[in-house]
Amino acid sequence: MIYYSKKLFTALSLFLSVISVAKAQSNYAIVDTGVKVFYSDKAIIAEPTKAQPYYGQDATYTGNQPSYNDNNDGTITDHVTGLVWEKDMGAKMTFDEAFKKAKESNLGGYTDWRVPTIKELYSLILFTGKVKGAVAIDKFIDTEYFNQPLGNTNIGEREIDAQTWSATEYVGKTMRKDATIFGVNFVDGRIKGYPKYKPRTGDENTMYFRMVRGNTEYGKNNFIDNRDGTISDYATGLMWQKTDDGKGRDWESSLEYAENLELANYSDWRLPNTKALQSIVDYSRSPQTTNSPATNPIFNTTEINDPEGKSGQYPYFWTSTTHLDGRNPSASAVYIAFGEGQGKMRGTLMDVHGAGCQRSDPKSGSKDNYPQFFGPQGDVRYVYNFIRCVRDITE
Repeated sequence: MIYYSKKLFTALSLFLSVISVAKAQSNYAIVDTGVKVFYSDKAIIAEPTKAQPYYGQDATYTGNQPSYNDNNDGTITDHVTGLVWEKDMGAKMTFDEAFKKAKESNLGGYTDWRVPTIKELYSLILFTGKVKGAVAIDKFIDTEYFNQPLGNTNIGEREIDAQTWSATEYVGKTMRKDATIFGVNFVDGRIKGYPKYKPRTGDENTMYFRMVRGNTEYGKNNFIDNRDGTISDYATGLMWQKTDDGKGRDWESSLEYAENLELANYSDWRLPNTKALQSIVDYSRSPQTTNSPATNPIFNTTEINDPEGKSGQYPYFWTSTTHLDGRNPSASAVYIAFGEGQGKMRGTLMDVHGAGCQRSDPKSGSKDNYPQFFGPQGDVRYVYNFIRCVRDITE
């Protein structure tokens, strides 16, 4: 018979009590990306078997499928998240105007509308969307239920200039000095930080806003360190690899690593899809303000040097989700930037998108050729990104 000291027994009881309470709270259900198609690094492929390359990508795993109801009163209910949404956003407005609108709205007979956080807003994104540069092809939101405008090309906007802002302000600055609001672009399938004020005039910027109500706990994590190299989030029902292994890999190798990982006596690990990985971003943290990655410090994240050799940057992390953009829409996959979303503009490397942004990189390429800089804002492309694996909590 084993005897425990009273102090140890009390500590153990307290720990088990915390676990019990945590398990009872599951208020942050991750909605699936909607992806059903399989991709290599260059093309659409047949569904791979477990022994084949590219097994374990987004379409391999079926999560909580999107499920909506049009309430026929200008509102849409999401049955997965418990959130109720405004169907039609109306005209663009300033950040302050959006909060005023939410406070005064009685849409559908409700008066508890709010501007959504970036995590609430991202719950609506679908990666069945497709874009080619600035040209919209298929939107990254369910247009059967939600009205999603395009940018007005008649006044010089691009089709992708129809971003939806959230209530989440970036704790750092982009472009070195710009106060920044995080938004989701449901036309090009990205999270980015946008300047709150127009850089040239100082006037308030205007964007679209989609009001939300219900489930005020959505987006709040409930992490428990299992002290075996894993972290459980009982809000989402997901278990995470606590420490990345400090290596950058291309997309195919990342899928293989995740499928073969054995950790804490579990072998059912996978590479997370983008909505799962975004759930562990902590938008109250950034390298600029907390000298840390944009995630809860319960996780261990490798620090890296930026492309100019400066320390204090943190990796981009691969997801299993293909991002359909560009000349070859099968060739890029989504990453989440837990460090600064850097780009090189006019020869200067800076944070252009914000820590916690979601972009995409080519799935493959010669390691000797990266990092590179791409696009009008000189986005840093690492291609050999890091990995944090996930599994479902099953016990």
